[in-house]
Amino acid sequence: MNKLWRPVRRLIRWKLGQSARKVLETRTLKRVDGAWLRWLPDEIDLLLANLEPQANELRALSDLGQLPSAGNRLMVELAIYTAAAYRALLEAGLSRESSRSVVADIGWDVYALLLRLSSLPLRLVTRDPGKRLRGTIGLLLRFPFNAPGAPGYAVEVRREGDDLITHFTHCPPQTLIRTLIAETGDCGDLEAFYESWCRYDWPGADIIANDGGRGHYERRQTLSRGDPVCDMCWKAQARSNGT
Repeated sequence: MNKLWRPVRRLIRWKLGQSARKVLETRTLKRVDGAWLRWLPDEIDLLLANLEPQANELRALSDLGQLPSAGNRLMVELAIYTAAAYRALLEAGLSRESSRSVVADIGWDVYALLLRLSSLPLRLVTRDPGKRLRGTIGLLLRFPFNAPGAPGYAVEVRREGDDLITHFTHCPPQTLIRTLIAETGDCGDLEAFYESWCRYDWPGADIIANDGGRGHYERRQTLSRGDPVCDMCWKAQARSNGT
């Protein structure tokens, strides 16, 4: 099984490296001592070199073999690299605030690309934002977010008019981060996860709808904030105020 995942990990590392350079080469960074600086190419290379050792340590905590599907495992692999990048940035001397911001922007560069690719079929066949959202989310609920239940994703899905409701009650990537904290101590990892993974769906829904509007997504509760559910609503029509 590990041999099958090696090329997947190589692809993830390649894209993460590309996105990390894109973000870090144009970013002013704050060190833990309060100093501000810009990283040079050699310093970015060192961070990327330290990423895989960090990921290997986290992978030992992830219980990947217990996950019920390849899609669920893929998402946990991405969460492993997210957490590894955050910890590597901290070890490089950056502040938690700066590390969170960098990780969020690197992750968004990757996630936005995946959303554009996954939503392309629906964007080609219909101009209706509701159909684009329902169709794309439907595809994503087959892969990678198929939900056979814990330890994989668990989700209740229903339609309300033209809107799609997805209530996630178990999220393997979030569980991984909580396990990391329980086993190694809290370095602000859950907050970094929230600032990245848990904030992507608002702009992500607007990318999928692709109608020039904003406000295609709503969520009041979040698992990583201690709530019992991520109560997601994918809205066919953008809100006039864009929120």
